[in-house]
Amino acid sequence: MELLNQLLADTCSLRDMYKKHHWQVVGPTFYQLHLLFDKHYEEQSELVDTIAERIQILGGVAVAMAADIAELTSIPRPPRDREEVPVQISRLLEAHQIILGQCHDIAKKADDSGDDGTNDMVISDVLRANELQVWFVSEHLVEAPLTQSE
Repeated sequence: MELLNQLLADTCSLRDMYKKHHWQVVGPTFYQLHLLFDKHYEEQSELVDTIAERIQILGGVAVAMAADIAELTSIPRPPRDREEVPVQISRLLEAHQIILGQCHDIAKKADDSGDDGTNDMVISDVLRANELQVWFVSEHLVEAPLTQSE
């Protein structure tokens, strides 16, 4: 249960980071990122429910309050102020890597203990959604050549 609650807390933190960046994104890619970040926020919200429900199914108690999540999360807290787009993206990708690492650990432990439901949820839902989001977000890190009008 401890590992699933850790995954839940980190998924809540990533979800909230997507909303923060959705509100605070600026620049030439504003529109695309504004929509993308909101889409990913919604997808992470669904994962939060999925993970919390699995914890409850297994007889545990899912962390639910912001203060408890803040205490438990291993994802570094971003500053309150707006950050440049590359920093926002880097923070999101770092958070995804933390969650993906947890998915691998939890899936292995679930498989070893015969907990097929947890293994399936972690791989089919959480891992695959995070991998897809990493792909979409990382595509915004391409370097654009500087142009100058004459």
